[in-house]
Amino acid sequence: MLKLDGVSAKYGKYLSIKDIDIDVVEGEIVVLLGANGAGKSTTFKTISGLLKATSGKILFNDVPIHQTAPEKIVQMGIVQCAEDRKLFPYMNVEQNLMMGGYIHRKRKAQLKQSLNDVFELFPILYEKRNEAAGLLSGGQQQMLAIGRAYMAKPKLMLLDEPSIGLAPLIVEQMFESIKNINQEGTTILLAEQNAFAALSIAKKGYVYENGQIALQGTADELLSNQEVRKAYIGA
Repeated sequence: MLKLDGVSAKYGKYLSIKDIDIDVVEGEIVVLLGANGAGKSTTFKTISGLLKATSGKILFNDVPIHQTAPEKIVQMGIVQCAEDRKLFPYMNVEQNLMMGGYIHRKRKAQLKQSLNDVFELFPILYEKRNEAAGLLSGGQQQMLAIGRAYMAKPKLMLLDEPSIGLAPLIVEQMFESIKNINQEGTTILLAEQNAFAALSIAKKGYVYENGQIALQGTADELLSNQEVRKAYIGA
């Protein structure tokens, strides 16, 4: 479904990612592991078209997208859920969700069904649907951010650090929800520092170091790798 072939990208003169090769097969959950600043978010921004690749190719269902405008990429079926959530704090929960379904705004029945799907996935959001997004707890805000991305009914969802700053119980619920979204037919590319939780639901993973991929393998291979365990699992 998604292929990055030798992708590099810069912020100004700073080379943030270099020669990135990633393959995501339809239906998979694939995780990008690495410390802050390793290049995971830059990779997402480059896939989304928010940052242009300086070299290499990005293919989505065999169609090159590395020169495509971000709004066109969303219409093709790739939706990103940013690390810092980017909610509209003064709009209520339901209004935030409806913004996520903007590309389907002329399909009223589909929007209503998508809204029901999100409320089924995150029942607390139904209870809070008339409350301002800025008044929600951190966990609820993350649910809203994921729910808003899901409203677009993406083929591929890019989830950037969904567990950051959340309590362990909420993290467990979050990853269960991500697994459910995947089982409903959405392919997931997940950037995470919580290696154990991410690899427990992923098919395979890539480990970033200093803007490059240092290691890759199946989830089981990475979980059993002593370097990965020492760096990201603490064992």
